[in-house]
Amino acid sequence: MTDLTQFKRETTEWLEANCPASMRKTQTRSEGVFGGKKFTFPSDDAKLWFDLMVDKGWTAPQWAKEYGGAGLSSDEAKILNKEMDRLGCRKPLIGHGLWMLGPALLEYGTEQQKLEHLPKIARGEIRWCQGYSEPGSGSDLASLRCKAEDKGDHYLLNGQKSWTSDGDKADWIFCLVRTNDEGRKQEGITFLLFDMETPGITVRPVPLITGESHFCDTFLDNVEVPKDQVVGDVGKGWSVAKALLVHERTMMADIEKNMPKPKFSVDDYAKNYLSTDENGRLQDGLIRDRLAQHMIRDEAIKLTQRRAFEEGMAGDFDMRVATIFKYIGTEEKTNKDTLITDILGMAGAGWDTDNFSEDEQTKTHEWMSNKALTIAGGSSEVQLNVISKRALGLPEI
Repeated sequence: MTDLTQFKRETTEWLEANCPASMRKTQTRSEGVFGGKKFTFPSDDAKLWFDLMVDKGWTAPQWAKEYGGAGLSSDEAKILNKEMDRLGCRKPLIGHGLWMLGPALLEYGTEQQKLEHLPKIARGEIRWCQGYSEPGSGSDLASLRCKAEDKGDHYLLNGQKSWTSDGDKADWIFCLVRTNDEGRKQEGITFLLFDMETPGITVRPVPLITGESHFCDTFLDNVEVPKDQVVGDVGKGWSVAKALLVHERTMMADIEKNMPKPKFSVDDYAKNYLSTDENGRLQDGLIRDRLAQHMIRDEAIKLTQRRAFEEGMAGDFDMRVATIFKYIGTEEKTNKDTLITDILGMAGAGWDTDNFSEDEQTKTHEWMSNKALTIAGGSSEVQLNVISKRALGLPEI
């Protein structure tokens, strides 16, 4: 028996014995475990599953043990992920710390920063938010103006950040600030970490059309940040930011996998809400064509992502594909939402409990809120420019 065969057998046995039945069912966003000081577990089973996986180091399985992980090899992590998917096991912990900041710290952080922050991320002790976009500096992120003045042993921050996802629930923030106005705009940016309880920070949730408030405006008024919280070199934060965006776009490219599994498939909605002929075919030829095109694109995306994943496991991953996947993944998600809404007809405008089912209301909310996916992490228009220039090498116009 090879080591990997034994690892697979032991992993499967452990997951089957320890993952509660309720943690193998479809979950809503409110049931996700984000961790942090302000977080409340949605159930006892969620807390049990989280604690067990933290003890195994499997919330961040490939991180070194001293960083809160399990030190698994890429092949072992691949086996763990496949077995969790096969058994339907929920992710025990999710969030910006695991998906984005952690990988960036592993690449750019000092050893002190890694030891300070990574174990807390892996154990779900600290929840992180992202301080990138600003009013007027979204897709053109390098034009950001949030100022950081050098005060000797610390920086003094003043400015505003927008689109701070769950900023009102986060404990710490990773933030881009301007430490120099000279030269190219990218060269004066620094990457900072700081506690959201630091005096001078005001967070205001932004009401969305759905009635939710996942995004926040964050105001910084004379906020003091110690210099040892600079990640990478001063004025070179753009390199850290770009590396982190690759991880964000990789996460967003796989957006369907990171979101709760839907109750019905698109073709289920078509069968349930639209009329069919005597042979069981949809009578609406236009919807039938749109449905077929979506299913083809969706399968093509999944197969291409699987190929890229296999190449990555073999040490041959092309980082440019993250930008491509982010674009096609989020565009197809919004295309799917629109298709479902059109299939539902009037039921796709579900809002109140008296006239619409819970699922119909959910699909309406998703159609509205998921429009943000083509903007967050870099708008689709900007992604196409990046793809044409960096991935395909086309000349600028």
